[in-house]
Amino acid sequence: MSAIRSKSAELPYTSMRQLAGPLIAIIVGIFMVILDSTAVNVAVPKLVDDFHSKLETVQWTITGYALAQAAVIPLAGWMTDRFGSKQIFILSLILFTLGSILCATAQTVDQLILYRVLQGLGGGMVSPIAFAMTYRFSPPEKAGSIMGLMGMPILLAPALGPIISGYLVDYVEWEWIFLINIPVGIVGVILCALLLPKLPKKTSTSLDMLGIILGPLAFSGLSYGLSEGSTSWTSSKTIIGLIVGVVALAAFIIVELTRKKEPLLELRVFRSSLFTRGILIQWVLQFVMFGIIFSVPFFMQKLMGMSAFDAGMWTLPQAIAAGVFMPIGGRLYDRIGARPLVLAGLAIVGVGAFLIAQIDPHDSAWQFFLPRAMLGMGMGLSFLALNTHLIQSAPSNLVSRVTSLTSAAQQVVTSFSVAGLTTIIANRTSHYVSAGEKPMPDAMSHGFHDAYLVLVGLAAFGILCAATLRRPKTDHANAPVAHSVDMG
Repeated sequence: MSAIRSKSAELPYTSMRQLAGPLIAIIVGIFMVILDSTAVNVAVPKLVDDFHSKLETVQWTITGYALAQAAVIPLAGWMTDRFGSKQIFILSLILFTLGSILCATAQTVDQLILYRVLQGLGGGMVSPIAFAMTYRFSPPEKAGSIMGLMGMPILLAPALGPIISGYLVDYVEWEWIFLINIPVGIVGVILCALLLPKLPKKTSTSLDMLGIILGPLAFSGLSYGLSEGSTSWTSSKTIIGLIVGVVALAAFIIVELTRKKEPLLELRVFRSSLFTRGILIQWVLQFVMFGIIFSVPFFMQKLMGMSAFDAGMWTLPQAIAAGVFMPIGGRLYDRIGARPLVLAGLAIVGVGAFLIAQIDPHDSAWQFFLPRAMLGMGMGLSFLALNTHLIQSAPSNLVSRVTSLTSAAQQVVTSFSVAGLTTIIANRTSHYVSAGEKPMPDAMSHGFHDAYLVLVGLAAFGILCAATLRRPKTDHANAPVAHSVDMG
């Protein structure tokens, strides 16, 4: 039997109508989890007041959640191979919903941090498992369209999180940030139990014990170090986190590349130049997307005097445009491949970021409308097309391991985006203050403008890389093959 299995051999569905139920079940679960990743951010000042705590302590409600996700993401591939995708996906949703219940009942900040970690442990596996499952039971000729629908929560949820959270914090109570997850989680679990197919497990899945130890340590260490870097790159927490993460990552890479059978993450897929170029561009997109989601609401609140809810509302143009263009990008991917979509998407994103860099604190907030819509349009066209390209660039029997790898890397890139932009803004603000400008709003405004221009430069770099993309080769059944990868 060929090492590259025909994808059609495991397809339970052949039409979009048959896929509707499973897709709804998966989207409900993944949307809830990703929404929560940005919803808590705007509640931090309220949590500081309610718990009579320090910002440095309350910040761990975000950091702990991110670290827990980074720790379990590498385990997703092995867990689904061993116990089944459907079972682990449902278990993850149950754990996330249980964590949400506990978060809403927290009486101290320490309890809230602990329960957020529990949420993160449940939510971390949801995205990689969702994409692996969707790809495995989708007809190959409709992979782009279906993955485009799956990508809607990926871009919509982070943008909508601050809106929903801002409203609840300003007009209701912060506990409702977590309470709204409970009915959604229950419905998601029921839908998944009823509608998701049972995909085949691997007959033998050996346990990569060193990988299980080193992988979570590497990705959580890097995420922690980079998150702390947003405060200070020279603090002991940042340095220790980065040292632990880098050393563990180096050891993890050695272990995974020398392991002959079933490594925790299939790093040998980087031997494919198609995959390597694609994931580099994905990191650029991820950095730019979360950089904008993080920095623009902060600019609006800090320099333009908006409330959390009002600043969150200005993510709507980006969210709506992403929702409109995501399925369009998916359908076009099936016809023309990733390169034209990624080139067009990055160009639109770059222009949008440049326009944002021209906005001053005294300008009307309506000047954000067009560039934010352009960012959503560009991300919608390119993000999922690129994600599908990555999956199709890898051997089909390693899809679960590849989605775990890309999700783990994205978690680190997201942390780096926030920490990196925070550092640029702080350093450039200090530079303009030393040049004689007023700290607020002039120097800080120019610091933000410089950070936005960095995102423009990254988008331009991504365009150069995207020009080298080409479509993965396919066999007669349209199942992806990866002749350029020697899996040894």
